[in-house]
Amino acid sequence: MSLEKRYLMNTFSRLPVAFVRGEGVYLYDLDGKRYLDMVAGIAVNILGYGVKELIDALQLQINELIHVSNLYYSIPQLLAAQKLVSNLFPGKVFFCNSGAEANEAAIKVARKWGKLNKTGAYKIVSFTGGFHGRTLGALAATGQNKYKLYFEPMPEGFILLPYNQVDALEATLSEQDVVAVIFETIQGESGVVPADPGFIEEVARIAKSHNVLVIIDEVQTGLGRTGYWYSYQRLGIEPDIVTVAKGLGGGIPCGACVVSEEVDCLEPGDHGSTLGGNLLACQAACTVLDYIESHGLISNAASQGLYLEQGLDSIAQRYKDFVAEQRGYGLMRALVLSQPIAKRFESECLSQGLIVNAIGDHIIRMVPPLVVQKEHIDSTVEVMDRVIRKLLATGQ
Repeated sequence: MSLEKRYLMNTFSRLPVAFVRGEGVYLYDLDGKRYLDMVAGIAVNILGYGVKELIDALQLQINELIHVSNLYYSIPQLLAAQKLVSNLFPGKVFFCNSGAEANEAAIKVARKWGKLNKTGAYKIVSFTGGFHGRTLGALAATGQNKYKLYFEPMPEGFILLPYNQVDALEATLSEQDVVAVIFETIQGESGVVPADPGFIEEVARIAKSHNVLVIIDEVQTGLGRTGYWYSYQRLGIEPDIVTVAKGLGGGIPCGACVVSEEVDCLEPGDHGSTLGGNLLACQAACTVLDYIESHGLISNAASQGLYLEQGLDSIAQRYKDFVAEQRGYGLMRALVLSQPIAKRFESECLSQGLIVNAIGDHIIRMVPPLVVQKEHIDSTVEVMDRVIRKLLATGQ
């Protein structure tokens, strides 16, 4: 903690623990204490920890070559792109290092496409509560003012509409200078807020009718987390662009912007990334994608997600004055507390060996590794039950 205060910018509110190793769905701190991890590095460590297949693949790649730049062909990059596209739609991939970068690429693709195909249209519609990253373009599309407060003026050309409300959709998306709409099917950073299926279907329908591109941010919801390869697939809609990151590298920084063949329009010099798509990251992506498929993690996310939902429902029913609701889909869940004590709840869980994530004052987020099993969920519910009883006993 003293080293952090001396050498790191104060950009994170860290919990008082340092993890040094992991195994399965567990992390261990400096003193050897074990913690059940229901956060997975914020939906990043989707395979859990100590996965032999991933470790072996990374070690092999490290021994051969880590990076040479995008001036040359890269076999792992080509294979990773092929695997990504096979689970999406016929299209092309741009590799980067994060979700924010993937969304920046999507914004640039949309704007160039608008210049070429829609008389210079450039405006992008997004929704309140959405989160697309902290770089300026992605931040301008983000629907949460708290992230923008000290960084205005934002880049122009972004229109914010109310989430889950269809009233203004037709009038806005029909404007001639609107080129794209970007959204999450489940808003992660605002507290695991699912979109109404009818709302998403209407967004997609109206967008298509006005030649407006549909960009779906699957950074947190993608790669099996909701019981589908990508969350939009459960809604039966067809995006033009999908952005992916977080779990794609299994802990190695890796992001991707995937565009349909009809929308692919970038040429050399339009966009780039020095480290994006390096051999190590793409070898990790290949291994993660193969592991999800070969180990049935998508069906596991669906079944364990339902079991987690049932467990959280039992807590909500047992402590109706303490818990307002539980919500989410698959292994992307939130417990909404009636009182503004989410940070205290998070801290108490940590002290009892359970890692959960407090969002704001009321929301506890869970995005565990996709390998989580019923016994881990039972333990999670048991710890939460104890924590709630303790907080109620102390008058919290």
